[in-house]
Amino acid sequence: MPLDTRIHLHPFPAYEPWCRDHGPIFVRNESELAIVDWRYNAWGGKYPPCDLDDDVPQQVAKLLGLRLFSPPMILEGGSIEVNGEGTLLTTEACLLNKNRNPELTQKEIEDYLRDYLGVEQILWLGEGIVGDDTDGHIDDLTRFVDAITLVTIVEEDPADENFSLLRENSKRLEAMRDPEGRPWRIVELPTPGYVERDGQRLPASYANFYIANEVVVMPGFNHPNDAKARDILQALFPTRRVVVWPALDLIWGLGAFHCITQQQPTLK
Repeated sequence: MPLDTRIHLHPFPAYEPWCRDHGPIFVRNESELAIVDWRYNAWGGKYPPCDLDDDVPQQVAKLLGLRLFSPPMILEGGSIEVNGEGTLLTTEACLLNKNRNPELTQKEIEDYLRDYLGVEQILWLGEGIVGDDTDGHIDDLTRFVDAITLVTIVEEDPADENFSLLRENSKRLEAMRDPEGRPWRIVELPTPGYVERDGQRLPASYANFYIANEVVVMPGFNHPNDAKARDILQALFPTRRVVVWPALDLIWGLGAFHCITQQQPTLK
C-alpha cells in the first residue's frame, strides 16, 4: 500500500516520543508563523538524558525556515491549555514545581507565558491525577473545546484517590471568570476509573484527546465509560467525528494521544 502523500516523515533523533512536551510550540500573527523553543528537562529531571529531545524545536524551525524564540524557562506543551482568545489554563502542581524553574516566581512564570504566547489571562488549577509522572499536566485534567467551553474530568467514586483532588479543581473552575467577568461553560467528563499494570496506577484520562482537522482522537481504555465519554465529546465537536482508539498500551508509557502529537497551525 503506498504511503499517503500528505504524510511526511522527518528522522529527528529523540529519546522520548512525547512531542507535545519537548516539541515545537507554534505561534502566529497575521503574517508570520514562528516557533517557541521552551527549555525541556524531562519532567523535572526524571528521565535523563534529554538533550536530543530539547533540540527538536530547533530542528523543526530549521526544516520549516521559521523564526525561533527561546525563552529561558522550562515548559512542557502538555502543561498548558489555551482557548485561542487570550486565556491559558495550567496547574500549580506542574508549573510551580521546584523541579522545573526554582529560580522563578509565579509572577515571573506568568510574565514569560504572556510575553511568548501572547496570552492575557492565566488560570490555575491545583493537583494532577494520581499516577501522572509529569507532576500534573493540564491535558489529563481540563481542556478547552471552544473559546468559552471547558471539558473537565470528574471521578464519581468517593473512595478513589482522584475524587477529592478533581472535585477541588472543579470548584476552582466554577469560581473562575473569563476576561469579561462571565463564568465559563463547564462540561464534565467521566474517568475510566482505576487503570493499572503490574501494580502501577496509570494516568488514564479521556481528557487526553487530540483535535485533528476532521476528527477528535479519544483514548479508549476498554471501560464502560469509553462510550459515555465519546458521546459527551461528540456533542461538543459537531463538525468532527470522535474516534475512540485503544490506548492501554500507550498509557503504559504514561501518556496518550494528546501527549504524542503537536499541531502546526496555518496562517489565516
